[in-house]
Amino acid sequence: MILNPESLIELAYYKMPFGKYQDRYLVEIPEYYFTWFKQKGFPEGKLGFMMQQMHEIKINGLEELIFKIKRQYPAPQPKRKP
Repeated sequence: MILNPESLIELAYYKMPFGKYQDRYLVEIPEYYFTWFKQKGFPEGKLGFMMQQMHEIKINGLEELIFKIKRQYPAPQPKRKP
């Protein structure tokens, strides 16, 4: 897993768009939820990628890295279409 700084900031502020943990930051969701998705299959696309990355962070005990990023960097602003 290789992420650039911008990707880590985006991951720190990424929210779950559906289900039991809707509107919660991925870092706030318990590890077992990601483990269940790993067994059943992560969603397609960006959400699935973000969930896979967060699963790796959680199983390696690196959540504090994400909390530190949230303390040091503001939430990224949505990109506007021209």
